[in-house]
Amino acid sequence: MGNSYAGQLKTTRFEEVLHSSIEASLRSSSLVPRPIFSQLYLEAERQLSALEGGSRVDNEEEEEEGEGALEQNCRPNPYQMHPPPEGCCTTDGFCQAGKDLRLVSISNEPIDVPADFLLVGAKSPSLPDHLLVCAVDKRFLPDDNGHNALLGFSGNCVGCGKKGFCYFTEFSNHINLKLTTQPKKQKHLKYYLVRNAQGALTKGPLICWKGSEFRSRQTPASACSSLFPPLESSGPLAAFPSEPVPGTNLSVPLGAQQAGPASDHPSLTAALGPAVFNGKESPKPAQLVKSSLSAVPRPSAIGILSNSGPPKKRHKGWSPESPSAADGGYPQGGGNRAKYESAGMSCVPQVGLVGPASVTFPVVASGEPVSVPDNLLKICKAKPVIFKGHGNFPYLCGNLNDVVVSPLLYTCYQNSQSISRAYEQYGASTIQPISEEMQLLLTVYYLVQLAADQVPLMEDLEQIFLRSWRESHLTEIRQYQQAPPQPCPPAPSAVAPVTSAQLPWLAGLAASSCNDSVHIIECTYSLAEGLSEMFRLLIEGKLAKTNYVVIICACRNAAIDSCIAVTGKYQARILSESLLTPAEYQKEVSYELVTGKVDSLGAFFSTLCPEGDIDILLDKFHQENQGHISSSLTASSVTKSASLDVGGVPACTSYNLEPHCIRPFQLAVAQKLLSHVCSIADSSTQNLDLGSFEKVDFLICIPPSEVTYQQTLFHVWHSGVLLELGLEKEHVTKQRVEQYVLKLDAEAQTKFKSFLQNSFQNPHTLFVLIHDHAHWDLVSAVHNLYSQSDPSVGLVDRLLNCREVKEAPNIVTLHVTSFPYALQTQHTLISPYNEIHWPASYSNGMDLYPENKKYFGLSEFIESTLSGHSLPLLRYDSSFEAMVTALGKRFPRLHSAVIRTFVLVQHYAAAMMAVSGLSQMKNYTSVETLEITQNLINSPKQCPCGHGLMVLLRVPCSPLAAVAYERLAHVRARLALEEHFEIILGNPSSGITVGKHFVKQLKMWQKIEDAEWRPQTYLELEGLPCILIFSGMDPHGESLPRSLRYCDLRLINSSCLVRTALEQELGLAAYFVSNEVPLEKGARNEALESDAEKLSSTDNEDEELVTEGSISEKRSPVKRERSCSHDSASSSLSSKASSSVLCGESSAQPGGPSQGERAGSPQPSGPSEEGRVPGERQRLRASRGPPSVISRHSPGLAPRPDSSLKTSQRSIQVSVTSLSSQLSSSSGSSFSSTVPTTSTLVLQASQCSMTKAYQQPPIVFLPKLVYDMVTSTDSSGLPKAASLLPSHSVMWASSFRPLLSKTMTSTEQSLYYRQWTVPRPSHMDYGNRAEGRVDSFHPRRLLLSGPPQIGKTGAYLQFLSILSRMLIRLTEVDVYDEEEININLREESDWHYVQPSDPWPDLELFKKLPFDYIIHDPKYEDASLICSHHQSMKSEDRGMSRKPEDLYVRRHTARMRLSKYAAYNTYHHCEQCHQYLGFHPRYQLYESTLHAFAFSYSMLGEEIQLHFIIPKSKEHHFVFSQPGGQLESMRLPLVTDKSHEYIKSPTFTPTTGRHEHGLFNLYHAMDGASHLHVLVVKEYEMAIYKKYWPNHIMLVLPSIFNSAGVGAAHFLIKELSYHNLELERNRQEELGIKPQDIWPFIVISDDSCVMWNVVDVDGGGERSSREFSWSERNVSLKHIMQHIEASPNITHYALIGMRKWSSRTGCREVREPFSRCHVHDFIILNVDLTQNVQYNQNRFTCDDVDFNLRVHSAGLLLCRFNRFSVMKKQIAVGGHRSFHITSKVSDSPVAIVPAQYICAPDSKHTFLAAPAQLLLEKFLQHHSHRFFPLSLKNHGHPVLSVDCYLNLGSQISVCYVSSRPHSLNISCSDFLFSGLLLYLCDSFVGASFLKKFHFLKGATLCVICQDRNSLRQTVVRLELEDEWQFRLRDEFQTANAKEDRPLFFLTGRHI
Repeated sequence: MGNSYAGQLKTTRFEEVLHSSIEASLRSSSLVPRPIFSQLYLEAERQLSALEGGSRVDNEEEEEEGEGALEQNCRPNPYQMHPPPEGCCTTDGFCQAGKDLRLVSISNEPIDVPADFLLVGAKSPSLPDHLLVCAVDKRFLPDDNGHNALLGFSGNCVGCGKKGFCYFTEFSNHINLKLTTQPKKQKHLKYYLVRNAQGALTKGPLICWKGSEFRSRQTPASACSSLFPPLESSGPLAAFPSEPVPGTNLSVPLGAQQAGPASDHPSLTAALGPAVFNGKESPKPAQLVKSSLSAVPRPSAIGILSNSGPPKKRHKGWSPESPSAADGGYPQGGGNRAKYESAGMSCVPQVGLVGPASVTFPVVASGEPVSVPDNLLKICKAKPVIFKGHGNFPYLCGNLNDVVVSPLLYTCYQNSQSISRAYEQYGASTIQPISEEMQLLLTVYYLVQLAADQVPLMEDLEQIFLRSWRESHLTEIRQYQQAPPQPCPPAPSAVAPVTSAQLPWLAGLAASSCNDSVHIIECTYSLAEGLSEMFRLLIEGKLAKTNYVVIICACRNAAIDSCIAVTGKYQARILSESLLTPAEYQKEVSYELVTGKVDSLGAFFSTLCPEGDIDILLDKFHQENQGHISSSLTASSVTKSASLDVGGVPACTSYNLEPHCIRPFQLAVAQKLLSHVCSIADSSTQNLDLGSFEKVDFLICIPPSEVTYQQTLFHVWHSGVLLELGLEKEHVTKQRVEQYVLKLDAEAQTKFKSFLQNSFQNPHTLFVLIHDHAHWDLVSAVHNLYSQSDPSVGLVDRLLNCREVKEAPNIVTLHVTSFPYALQTQHTLISPYNEIHWPASYSNGMDLYPENKKYFGLSEFIESTLSGHSLPLLRYDSSFEAMVTALGKRFPRLHSAVIRTFVLVQHYAAAMMAVSGLSQMKNYTSVETLEITQNLINSPKQCPCGHGLMVLLRVPCSPLAAVAYERLAHVRARLALEEHFEIILGNPSSGITVGKHFVKQLKMWQKIEDAEWRPQTYLELEGLPCILIFSGMDPHGESLPRSLRYCDLRLINSSCLVRTALEQELGLAAYFVSNEVPLEKGARNEALESDAEKLSSTDNEDEELVTEGSISEKRSPVKRERSCSHDSASSSLSSKASSSVLCGESSAQPGGPSQGERAGSPQPSGPSEEGRVPGERQRLRASRGPPSVISRHSPGLAPRPDSSLKTSQRSIQVSVTSLSSQLSSSSGSSFSSTVPTTSTLVLQASQCSMTKAYQQPPIVFLPKLVYDMVTSTDSSGLPKAASLLPSHSVMWASSFRPLLSKTMTSTEQSLYYRQWTVPRPSHMDYGNRAEGRVDSFHPRRLLLSGPPQIGKTGAYLQFLSILSRMLIRLTEVDVYDEEEININLREESDWHYVQPSDPWPDLELFKKLPFDYIIHDPKYEDASLICSHHQSMKSEDRGMSRKPEDLYVRRHTARMRLSKYAAYNTYHHCEQCHQYLGFHPRYQLYESTLHAFAFSYSMLGEEIQLHFIIPKSKEHHFVFSQPGGQLESMRLPLVTDKSHEYIKSPTFTPTTGRHEHGLFNLYHAMDGASHLHVLVVKEYEMAIYKKYWPNHIMLVLPSIFNSAGVGAAHFLIKELSYHNLELERNRQEELGIKPQDIWPFIVISDDSCVMWNVVDVDGGGERSSREFSWSERNVSLKHIMQHIEASPNITHYALIGMRKWSSRTGCREVREPFSRCHVHDFIILNVDLTQNVQYNQNRFTCDDVDFNLRVHSAGLLLCRFNRFSVMKKQIAVGGHRSFHITSKVSDSPVAIVPAQYICAPDSKHTFLAAPAQLLLEKFLQHHSHRFFPLSLKNHGHPVLSVDCYLNLGSQISVCYVSSRPHSLNISCSDFLFSGLLLYLCDSFVGASFLKKFHFLKGATLCVICQDRNSLRQTVVRLELEDEWQFRLRDEFQTANAKEDRPLFFLTGRHI
């Protein structure tokens, strides 16, 4: 409709009069009047938008639907109820005694029924979805024939048991029916109740009250919800006489849904036919039982709150937000499937929906039956659709086939009367629903403003009601929102209601301005007279201009009866067809094809042709050309093949098959998937134990489409994932790949069972079950009525949701889909945290993942239609639509899908004929189709290899696709075009068939040698010129090649629009374009295809000969205004020029259309060459070689739109064309474009069509309705299509919901759908009732969603690869792999004490071994060498010292597979160690107690208080004074114990900063043996360690050690252990055990020891023989500990350790099984022998070396077992790295270097926040050469270090001596020392001790003390000034503040 349609209000004066008259009428009421224009004009105040946000409310709504009963203040009420007794229950559904009577609640309870009583179901108007159970004496009920019921009533209450109700009025009060009319048993007792097979009470047959109730012909399970015409003899399909028009659309969500899940099964409808009664026969209860059993409760219907822009200026006050009908009449509803899912679209009451209930439209008919006239359809050319409104609907009889009756409107009215729970809290009594009169008046206003080509939408109407209601109650709502609810709510503001008496007059007044498009009929007695009147007017032809008839009967003073009939041909056809389910639609189409109904259509087409039948014309053409098919068309291909034979394969650079590579986006998505899987594993729920899996296996489930199956096999095969996962060896065959892809068809079950079996047998394999195209087939297996007969329905539910999959701990399910909406409901199994959405390519203007291709999806297609873009990629075909509309009127009985298909096939046939030279045929096709056909046929000629473009012709209905295929193939054969392009019928159930000629071409292009090869996927048709007729109701994920240039979707079934279906169809065109040429630029410069000829005039004068359709339906004026937009009539400026010269190839055929200039991109239907100057033509020809034979058809073939359009467009566009190339008629007027332009364009023309295929997406043709839907937006800019119902299988939860917003991300959309949609009963998630509760989500289910064709398959295959790599990585660790250092400095002894294979050291021999002072541990590579007397010291440099930060980076590691004896961190969970970790039912998690443990230690000068945290499960290791009392000691075993059940030595692990990463899980390392393991932690880390390791014993260090190093932990462990040994000796001495028999050893282990190895030596016989072989293997720590603990004389050893593992260990290291040397990392310490040797509690580094030297100097034995080795894991966090040296001045940004760690005392140096000891050690490590300059690289003259070992850096050697009496020291008599280091020396160091040593002249001294005072005292006490010279400036301190107790240094020189 344009700006000037009839009925436009011309002046504001009329409106004023109208307004004032309505106001005057309202003033007649005694109440205070209130203007209602804002309601009438449907516009809420702007403030309402604020309420939009607040309308997220509960998902259920209370229904308040009575028989016209409304709130008391609307109208007088004729029937006054008695007030209920004080204090009794008045809740609906309960009796006054408070007992539940609802069938769903008590269906399984035993009910006592007296003899001769029956259980019946009563309907309460206030509870439409429930039946109330009553016991009634059967004498008062009718018999089967509806007779013989006694008058009166006798009944009992089954709730409270009260008996003897003699009046139905009294009984109805008792059961709280709350009636507003006189209670009548006939009206309210509806159904008999019967027990089903399970013994549950269910709804049975209707009670047959004299047949009157059946006038509305309610068939609960019929496919049309309520009304269905009786079947005629013509066969079962007569029940579906109306069909959905593909080009139209109705939003059915509102109620054309059928009463039950019977829906999906059209076959039932036929079976239920007899339940549709005519007046003469009554139903048999038996039939009713059958039909009603399948019914489901009617969830109140809710539409989609869509609005589609302004209603064409009819109402001035229309705001952009307010809803109107869809622009262009595009109904946006939930599609025709909605009706069969269940009755209605919203709020399913949340009580059990298992038992059947009834559909709740009123069933009471009144008045005489209305006869439908016999020839109604013939006269009206369309079936009127009658919507029941309010009140009673009369009974129809007669020719019922010619009308359709629907309860949609009734449901809509009911819905908008239910007040949302959100408002109930404010007091429902004050906020009343909108009145019936108001509803009807608003409906009339809505219909009045609909344009002629618009279709009414229930969603719009519902939105209008909602806004009107909100506006009228705005004040009350605000009042309640601002103030807390008061006990006494304020009185409602007085609203002047429209009375029923005023209603007809007001409605008539409203309709008076619309030029009779809405006709009001007022009845006096009943609707029957109004319907009869309407039928009479229809027959008389008086309603020709009327689209809607509103019939109002206001005779009942309490309520109104109303109905609305849609009589407009266009609207009625769309509405009636939209009521069919997809299955019924297919059935109807097949029926029309089979019965020959379509023959009349064919006959009509044949009359259009000027020369008679088209086939005759074709035959004539065929015969004429048979002899010499060297026509221009074939000439080029002949020459081409000839050139092939001679010159080999021609070169075409444009054709390149894409290599398989992973794009950045896919990698990013794969990584997101992986991180989600990891987060499931990391959560504390133990749902996925990644650590227990060794490999990955998978199964991909796809819909039953052969092409998709082959395509997926291809992807899997080429991705290499099978090799990467180790599932297959090299040379994978196609057959092997088939095991991993499952087509969900009848054979799927067996393959799936073997998958399940496989997963069960391999618990250590992680199986990923990928459900691709996951929105397909969500039918529940439980609700599927004929699962027995059709095994494929509900298969996804049966397989993927089976118990085995849900419970298997090693199966992760990944749903992959482009349209996830149906999986995002309130009942979904997928947690919102487990959704992965494809990332946006741009964020804040940043290109996140740069790619060389740009994805072109739905939003980009829509964007291309906006002004400012060169050419729209979405278009519609106006002349095609006009033809379809005209034929729809001519053939009212044919389904519009049939008409559309026949018209389109006819257009293609005519276009092929026109291109082949039958130029007269171009009048019988449309511009768009001609453009497509020209480019299809001409594109191969532009390429030396013959590459062409693909045209996708989408025909959803398979029978119609077959018809289209046959017809087009026939026409192609007659035109001798078989070798020019292929026609392929794509059917989901079968593969692709391609002719031999084309297979040969494809093999040549793709360089395939295999003789048997056939294309199996559409992708393999790359470059093949073809029409692909793509059938099947839904695409199943088939990908299309890049040569796709036209996506012809003109036949999609637009009447069943839901978001998924629409986006799925448009997703076919989704495309990647090359990024090198931006689309905008490319489009303008390269002349995108378009209809150049529409810019110019055409060359035929006779173009007025258009078809009847286009004559009778001239384009609407709107079309004319859209000069540069979406009708493909518009075109870009440059395209004309290009198309006019691009005829290079077609010069062979003067009448031929111009070539397409782009690869598969749609080409201009350019003007013919005829229109050029002869010279120009010659020039073109010369440019490409000799001309071919000229065809005899000279008239140009340019397509012609009708002239009115052409002239208007010409006038607008030609004026702005850059090349003013107006081609005029055949006379050949001047061609004014310049030569240079021409030549450049010609160059372009000769390109292969594939070149540009990579740069431009395909062009999509849509039905007009769909086009309008897709391109229109709501007020927020959101495309209208996005606010549709998301999927057929779901429904809206409430009408009180906000609208989707344009700014929502995918995640927000998901949350929106999760809140506002519920699955229908037929949906597989329907049974998952625990809405919103976390436990209703399946923990191992993920959902990946991304736009269609964007690469999701590649992403999830990549995910499998990286998941596999991660699992392998999880079972691997990086361990340090470094050779021992300083090997060459080791003493080579000439004799050997032991055999290589000796298991234990011999004590006596071992004592004779010299101690090796040299440090060999590679981690001390930077440490100072320790000199000993027997070393041949080498003075060479030990290499450059490394930077400290490089130490970690550069250390060499090896990746090792974890063995079964490894130690683990917190990420490992497995069944075996659950109990060990504390996850055990017997012990409450974290159940542990804190125990203080104090002991005094003289060195610290105070009592030390330690705390133990002891879990309940570990208390048996300790001794308490009484249970739960004071901790006394830790139990120690006896030396003599020989048990192999446990490890005797307690293990202590000091740790910091590694609560997650420390390897404290020793369960597997200890091989399950009992052991005592204590974690030694700092006080501030206690809580976090306790959280991660709840079942471990913790030893918490005192807070003074919070900043201490590892020395403090070692010191306290040892002291505590010795103290505990004493306590245990005392305790066990009382038991008679000798003190020396108590086990004295403890283990001190690093927190990074991961595995332990043993070397097996094969000894070579005699002692003297040193030949042996050895091998290394991984063993448990238990094995090693028990071996060591069993050593003879073990208590004589002070320290026992083992080698650090290295892959480069040689014979030399293992030849000696035992060494007397330093031990590190994992030591077994004898706390008894080492009682007097302490760790230095101040140390941070090298404290183990220091301790080893002290132990040795004390004369104790250190033994290293060289056969055992420990592997240390590289852990990047915690440990010594947790100490950071920073400035105390927080804002100092300067990095601090070690040289700054010391300073002069009293200086203004920056103080550092670090312990003094750490600063000292770090400074000496890096800068000790400042103190000992002579010692640098002077290994022959080491620094003498007394009683301590400090690391002075690798270039300085030290000599360690102990000052203790009787200590073992090396002989120093022959050493001259280059320095002396005295560190905190004690009283054992005296002046005489120092005098034994000799120093070089100039040697330096460094004395270190705790304070300056001690420094001076030490100098004096040791008489240092005798030999050493000191200067004041040689005093230093560590850079600490005074409160941090710095250390002080004094340096001096030897005199």
